[in-house]
Amino acid sequence: MNVTEKPKTTNALATSQFGLSFHHFGLAVATPEPAQIFLNGLGYKLGAFIHDPLQNVHLALCHHPLMPAVEIIHPAEGPGPLDKLMTQAREGLIYHLCYTAQDTDAAIDAMEDAGLRPFCVSPPKPAILFAGQLVSFYMITGVGLVEFIHLAS
Repeated sequence: MNVTEKPKTTNALATSQFGLSFHHFGLAVATPEPAQIFLNGLGYKLGAFIHDPLQNVHLALCHHPLMPAVEIIHPAEGPGPLDKLMTQAREGLIYHLCYTAQDTDAAIDAMEDAGLRPFCVSPPKPAILFAGQLVSFYMITGVGLVEFIHLAS
């Protein structure tokens, strides 16, 4: 997928209880080079880095024909969402899981009905990496940070 393409629902999990489909893992790193070398060595096609000014991070989406997509995220200049995380996990870590949703509000309601506790930490905003598609981030107690790509936006 290039920067101008909108993400597509690509698997049968979109009919799951929450109406979500897996999209990618988010890998937060202090510097991108080691992650690029690693993913390239695994056979990933590395996406070009772009700066997302609304999140103040640099992003690249990497694809593999047989493995899950990985988004490499590293800090930009000035304050940003990775600042505290990178002081605690200097070597990098899986930062978030990302899912697409046709109806994000219904997905959140279904999670709450199932006894989960999602809490919005970043309301919907356009994501340059996904051609302006809205994305939001929720901390789900006992799960971690989850990004939602709002397909209906």
